[in-house]
Amino acid sequence: MELRRRALQALCLSDPLAKADAVHALWAERATLSLDPSARHDEPDGLPGRPARPRLVPPGTVPQRSPFTRTGRAALLHAIAHIEFNAINLALDAVWRFPDLPPAYYLDWLRVADEEATHHALVADHLATLGHAYGDFDAHDGLWTMAVKTREDFLARMALVPRTLEARGLDVTPGIQARLRQAGDLQAVAILDVILRDEVGHVAIGNHWYRWACERDGREPLAAYPQLAARYAAPKLKPPFNQEARRRAGFTAEELAWLEAREVGA
Repeated sequence: MELRRRALQALCLSDPLAKADAVHALWAERATLSLDPSARHDEPDGLPGRPARPRLVPPGTVPQRSPFTRTGRAALLHAIAHIEFNAINLALDAVWRFPDLPPAYYLDWLRVADEEATHHALVADHLATLGHAYGDFDAHDGLWTMAVKTREDFLARMALVPRTLEARGLDVTPGIQARLRQAGDLQAVAILDVILRDEVGHVAIGNHWYRWACERDGREPLAAYPQLAARYAAPKLKPPFNQEARRRAGFTAEELAWLEAREVGA
């Protein structure tokens, strides 16, 4: 079966374990599958597939809990597991949704989906050691909301999901690790080391294809970004920024200076 259609089928799966297994199988079989960049697939209802729990609530209503209690640490890890589950869906959506792109684009985002599936499993397994499972706490749908907004705009998708929402993980992860280290959860710290390492690569992929699309469309990347952020009401990003990780992820010196000079999306 064609690779992009298989990605759409995986996106439709609601069970996290089944979705992860499908993604890992798809990545393992990629060399044997056909790839049709020109194919247009009809979008099914109910995307993305996801379990009945966690209950999705407005972002401002998700309580912040201290990692220095067992329940609070579980809630924090649950939030990370939810982000990683959403990241699987975002990568699969990038594979199937946008036609007529270079084959390398589809393989890049399939690799991202495979790594995000591993991340979700790592966090969910550690969450189980605290007596909880994915779905036990409320969560919000901010990541997928931006995917819906940009579903018909490839340039905006590359600008505002990997380079904005996912890049924010580069900024906040070291602080989360510091709190978990203080709480004595060194296993969680080690898991976040893996996630941070891989997320640098994921954001770099977003940067690469954003610049590729800007060149294709005759846009200047630094000038185009605030226009897209305003058009699609992207969240405002505030310092501190993880300059070192963002540099490794492909942000230019000019982009980093621009980030430091203003609140993105203002």
